[in-house]
Amino acid sequence: MPALTLPARRRKLHAKHRPDAGGEDMMIRTVAIAAAAALIAGAVQAQPAQPVTVKIDSGPVVGAVEPNANVFWNIPFAAAPVGELRWAPPQPVKPWTTPRPAAEAGPSCPQPMNADGTPNTGGANGPTSEDCLQLNVFAPQNVPKTAKGGAPVMVWIHGGSNRTGAGWIYGGENFARDGVVAVTINYRLGALGYFAHPALTKAAKPGEPVGNYGQMDQIAALKWVQRNIAAFGGDPKNVTVFGESAGGMDILALLATPAANGLYKNAIVESGGGWFPPTTLAAKEAGDVALLAKAGITATTPGELRAIPVEKLVPLNGNYGPFIDGKLMTETASQAMADGHLADVPLIIGSNSGEDSLMGPGPLPPQVLAMIPAAARPVYKEEAAAGDEALARAIFTDRIMGGSARWVAAGASSGKPAWLYYFSYVGSRFPPSKTRASHADEIQYVWEYWGRRTPMSTVSAKDHEVASLMHACWVSFAKTGAPKCGSEVWPAYSPSSDQLMEFGASSGVRTHLRKAQLDAQETMTLPTLALGK
Repeated sequence: MPALTLPARRRKLHAKHRPDAGGEDMMIRTVAIAAAAALIAGAVQAQPAQPVTVKIDSGPVVGAVEPNANVFWNIPFAAAPVGELRWAPPQPVKPWTTPRPAAEAGPSCPQPMNADGTPNTGGANGPTSEDCLQLNVFAPQNVPKTAKGGAPVMVWIHGGSNRTGAGWIYGGENFARDGVVAVTINYRLGALGYFAHPALTKAAKPGEPVGNYGQMDQIAALKWVQRNIAAFGGDPKNVTVFGESAGGMDILALLATPAANGLYKNAIVESGGGWFPPTTLAAKEAGDVALLAKAGITATTPGELRAIPVEKLVPLNGNYGPFIDGKLMTETASQAMADGHLADVPLIIGSNSGEDSLMGPGPLPPQVLAMIPAAARPVYKEEAAAGDEALARAIFTDRIMGGSARWVAAGASSGKPAWLYYFSYVGSRFPPSKTRASHADEIQYVWEYWGRRTPMSTVSAKDHEVASLMHACWVSFAKTGAPKCGSEVWPAYSPSSDQLMEFGASSGVRTHLRKAQLDAQETMTLPTLALGK
């Protein structure tokens, strides 16, 4: 089986913006590195892929037959959110009759980009446009006739703090290879995706939601999947939503949003937290009005707001993410979990051992170290002995990701089963000083591919082993609603047994992992979330 580079049509649009274009994305298989390199060289010289046409509800799209997958890029799932549609719910696409090319990746949504063309913190580079509400489909070339209703579908919601990132970054060929239709989506980001203003609220139609435009886009994309994925061989009744970081946080918000009910069957949350203090529409409006004022933007009417050049909106560094607007979202995901309102679907949720990478490199500033609660020291004895820097980072990891993931798994376990994981594997390419898995490190293993800046020559047999295991867990979950992977059974989570799967140098089931520390985080954090209201 050949290892894959980025398809030529995808390179045509983005390679010139990437300093590592010669490295290319590698879709890994468990093969020897030397053999893979030889196959890659052959792939570069291969003949152009043949086109493949699929008819969807808005018109025909022409993708490409790639090794392992039929690939369709840049399919619009909603009208361009420009002009009167900026800061408005997504609207239907205008149909077309002439076959639409779908062999090149589309633009990313507007976001801060690196001036030198390198990928930003969300992994995006290249062109951006407000006309960005598009998705990409990686479809199996041969769906077994025994597959009832078609192949399972996995819809990826990318991370990036709801401010950066794009769907085109992620190649789903290996999911297609394994019988899954993978879909990656764009959604409005930053001030274009999560923005509230009294003038926009006043001008909204009766009952129309405001503010959570990125979340509305995600729902629109899931509705597109329901209408169209069968044309690609997928089963609209077996859709798994999965995402990482802000994408995982957004999935928890979708689980708390009645408007998204019935659009998915399973969910996977990678480092998406679970403890969300409530933000009301009034508070969001006040914050965003202040944000505009700080930037010297004086617009006050809907027309003036929609006329603000996008270049002035992209730099605004606000609080972006789902909030309680009173219509689309009436409670946080934390409140929905506590009240028993979170969608009851099979769930995988987990975190990484070094989530404190989000804090940036050390040393941490004194004001951060001063925030360490005295009550944490006797619970975090080992970290406290290593110094305040280690202690602060451990508290951050457990509070922001580890403790909240366990809490969500415990709450969800009373309905459909939930599975909890802990990713601690550190790739062999890293120096010995890196001892914990950073935020987002698991993505390469879930997708079973190495990113644009990870040369295959640095990927070890152990890296392949962990990737093969974790990818198989996610694929089996999408197919059956339960992760079946490896020789050790991954038990569903229950608070009494407190068992999870660790993906690490030695993977396996662990019991009561960091129990005292996570219990302490619950005690300190839950009273701040306005639960039971």
